[in-house]
Amino acid sequence: MCGIAGAIDLRGERAFSESRLLAMTGAIAHRGPDDEQVHIEPGVALGARRLSIIDLAGGRQPIPNEDRSIWVAFNGELFEYPEIRRDLIANGHQLATRCDTEAWVHLYEDLGERMFEKARGQFAVSLWDRNTRTLILGRDRVGICPLYYTEVDGWLLWGSEIKALLASGLVQARPDLKGVDHLFTFFCSGTTRTFFDGISSLPPGHFLRVRDGRVTKHKYWDLDFPDAGDEVRLDNPTPLVEELESLLEQSVERRLRSDVPVVSYISGGLDSTVVLGFCSRHRGEPIPAFTIGLDNAGPDERAHATEAAEMLGSPLTTVAMDRSRIAATFPELVRAAEGPVLDTSCAALLRLAQAVHGQGYKVALTGEGADEALAGYVWYKTQALRDKVTHTIGQGLPRAFRRGLMAWVSGGKTKLPPELAIHGTRPAQQDLYELISQAKPTLYSADMWRGLGEHSAYDDLDITNDRITRWHPLNQSLYVGYKVMLAGLLMISKGDRIAMNASVEARYPFLDDDVISFCSRLAPEYKLRGKTEKWILRQVAARILPHQIANRPKTMFRATMSGSFLGANRPQWVDQLLSPESLKATGYFDPAGVAHQRAWQTRIPRITPARFVFDVGLTCVVSTQLWHHLFCGGGLCDLPVWSPSVSHEPAPVAVS
Repeated sequence: MCGIAGAIDLRGERAFSESRLLAMTGAIAHRGPDDEQVHIEPGVALGARRLSIIDLAGGRQPIPNEDRSIWVAFNGELFEYPEIRRDLIANGHQLATRCDTEAWVHLYEDLGERMFEKARGQFAVSLWDRNTRTLILGRDRVGICPLYYTEVDGWLLWGSEIKALLASGLVQARPDLKGVDHLFTFFCSGTTRTFFDGISSLPPGHFLRVRDGRVTKHKYWDLDFPDAGDEVRLDNPTPLVEELESLLEQSVERRLRSDVPVVSYISGGLDSTVVLGFCSRHRGEPIPAFTIGLDNAGPDERAHATEAAEMLGSPLTTVAMDRSRIAATFPELVRAAEGPVLDTSCAALLRLAQAVHGQGYKVALTGEGADEALAGYVWYKTQALRDKVTHTIGQGLPRAFRRGLMAWVSGGKTKLPPELAIHGTRPAQQDLYELISQAKPTLYSADMWRGLGEHSAYDDLDITNDRITRWHPLNQSLYVGYKVMLAGLLMISKGDRIAMNASVEARYPFLDDDVISFCSRLAPEYKLRGKTEKWILRQVAARILPHQIANRPKTMFRATMSGSFLGANRPQWVDQLLSPESLKATGYFDPAGVAHQRAWQTRIPRITPARFVFDVGLTCVVSTQLWHHLFCGGGLCDLPVWSPSVSHEPAPVAVS
């Protein structure tokens, strides 16, 4: 994994200064501390920071083809590179390195833009074709690796992180109110829209073509499901269990390919333990494991993780976090994520990655992606219940109940989207999105509402597959999960940005293309069977893990939300950010509404729907104010602001 940045002139062949490009790559040095290189010619500039994992000595980039007419800078991994390299050599190409970066120039020579059909893995790539003066910017199928871009002064700038764009000196950090509204709707900015005005995220499975000053966006892949009733089901599902086992073993084997040691995260739950089990089985010996312990800050899975690691023989490192450590880490987390973060557990993951780096490792496998493929989240179960009630008694009562609940939570100020808000469907997540959105009428300021106007966050969702209405309701929800939460939250706030902040590459066996494709074809009952989520994965787990682990109920990894910031031992910067002066300065939130909910949260200790909604809402308020302070001008609290010229050293990590 690396970091890339660059620029292309949309008006001609102006020179882009090397010092400006080096400022952009320097802002993301944490993504590639091992090397820095640039390639500049009239009208275009490509830069890369390298984290050396494959071909440590020979993989410097940007890298050209034989006649130096095609150049590429690449972030990520092509996990099938040994097979691709063999085929390229058979086709007559001469490869100068063993690094997968070089494959791109030759795939482009053979296939042009169809190269993405062969590019399977996790990646963001920039490729320059001098002969046709064409730039290609592409991103992997499910959005593991980020890629941002903006147009300014006739230049198209791009970077693996928004910091690279801001460091160019050409881009001003301005908030996008619609992006902030995404946080209070979907928990993240999970579309092309970011929290920064004028800065876009390239969607997963897409590429940009830049030629003759024109920038066009193209989709090269999209997740698909069979029509409802046409999914794969067998009288005896054993062959399907065996196929998934084979695909997961193959996926893990690919992600163990590395010229540096590989470790694994483990929570003690099913997904990560399956990954660690396959690692041990393939290597014939255990690999190191890393886990998190929460001290009075959420469900603590240390005992389960320790049991699993001991069973597999893996040496285990534990990072301990409590509420004060979560709060202390949060400014660094928001700097890394480049946006407000709702999920406070991401602070623990940031420290976990730092512990991995501190022990000299660069690569970690994780269990992310299993819940998206095989219906692991609780809202898929509630969707099945909701659909059953609706089928039994009709739409009237469920709809009236929802509206009544929302009105109670919001104090009668309820705001609801259309019943079928997501491309003509009502997936499981919409129930939760509508509930969380009921914090807005109390917390948003009048200026925020005026700035949003009639815009609906649902209008921004990149849900464009017209086949979605033909799928089983569970698969509709899984699709939305891949498109919004996976790319927008898990891969940013929990994945790439957090790991790469510590110069660690995270790899995700459950996000393998073949695994995703196989799971998408399965009948819904193999994913969610009654109350049992990930049913088929549990059958695979039973073949490699003890019964108590294979059948362990899912515990969603989460940490205390607003309780980490609003308790008696809260940091001083929290009160500063939530002061009437700071709230008025940003203009997003109503000071009276925020103050009322802060007081109300402390008076209502029991968990109720309303308390949960404002627990989420207040966490979003703190996080948004913090992000604005760090990136959009400061002045809200005593914390230092982000600057490309200022080093932010991480705090010590407590491990055991």
